[in-house]
Amino acid sequence: MNVPTMADMIAQEKQPEVLFWVGAAGSYDERAKKISRAFVKILHQANVDFAVLGTEESSTGDTAKRAGNEFLFQMQAMMNIEVLNGYNVKKIVTCDPHSFNTLKNEYPSLGGNYEVFHHTQFIQNLISEGRLKINDTTLKGKKITFHDPCYLGRANDVYESPRNLIRRLGVNLKEMKRNKSSALCCGAGGAQMFKDAEKGTKEINVLRTEDALETNPDIIATGCPYCNTMMTDGIKFIEKEAEVLVKDIAELIAEANHL
Repeated sequence: MNVPTMADMIAQEKQPEVLFWVGAAGSYDERAKKISRAFVKILHQANVDFAVLGTEESSTGDTAKRAGNEFLFQMQAMMNIEVLNGYNVKKIVTCDPHSFNTLKNEYPSLGGNYEVFHHTQFIQNLISEGRLKINDTTLKGKKITFHDPCYLGRANDVYESPRNLIRRLGVNLKEMKRNKSSALCCGAGGAQMFKDAEKGTKEINVLRTEDALETNPDIIATGCPYCNTMMTDGIKFIEKEAEVLVKDIAELIAEANHL
C-alpha cells in the first residue's frame, strides 16, 4: 500500500493535509492492522494527501498515564511532540480513541497543539465535503449494533459521527440498552487491557458482549481496536463467532465501497 512517511514528504518539500497516527494496536496487532489498512484505502479513495510517522511514531503514553506513571507519560509525550512540531504537523487523524483523547486533551499542556480527529469524524467530513461517497452495499438490511468506546463517547462526547456512518450503509442500527453516555466499557480502557482481572463472577467484556447480543445483531460495530479485541473475545467465549461478526466502521465502509 502506498503510505508515505512525513520524512518522505518533507524530503520532497511537501506538507500533507493530515497525519495518520496509526497507534500501537494499529501498528502491531494483526487484527487491528486490518483496520489501519481499511482506513488507508478510504483515504486513498477520497484522494486525501496524508502521511504517517513510520518508525518515528512512539506510544502516546496513554497506558502509562492510566496506570499511574505520569513521569513515563510525560517522557513519551515530549518525545512525540518534538517530532510532530519538528514536522509542523497541524492536523492528526487516528483510528484509536485512546490516542485521540491523549493527543487532543493531554498534549496541549505540554506544547503539542493539534487539530485531532477520530477516523469516524474524519470520514464524516470527507462525505460532507463530497470527497467520499458510500456505495450501495451488500450490508443492506443487516442488523448492526454499535459499541461506544469510552474515550470517544463519554470522554469526548463523540456519539453521532459513528452512528451517521453506520446509517449510511443502509443497515438496521439497533441500539444496546446501555448506549452513548450510559454505555458500558469493553474492559480494556484505563490500562485494564494489560492486567489480570480482579475477583468477580464475570469478565466485563463478556457482560458487554451479552449487551450487544441482546439486540440480535449480525455485526457488532466498533470504533476502537481495543474494543474490537474485547468484543471479539466475548463472542468467542459465548461461542457465537459463526453467527456474529465484529468489525470496525472503517472496515464496513471499505467493504461497502469494494476497496
